[in-house]
Amino acid sequence: MIRLGQFLKLADLVESGGDVKPLLLEGLVRVNDEIETRRGRQLTHGDVVTVGERSARVG
Repeated sequence: MIRLGQFLKLADLVESGGDVKPLLLEGLVRVNDEIETRRGRQLTHGDVVTVGERSARVG
């Protein structure tokens, strides 16, 4: 398992960790098509994370 903030960086959906919080606060991050505001959310295999037009699946 991996936390959302870590995954966003690993999947290159954000440039730096500092970019994560503002995106979450603005409701721009979705996990499995639901808005997510918790940086520490645990992701599991198969979850799909979307930021704007870009998506990545937890593998």
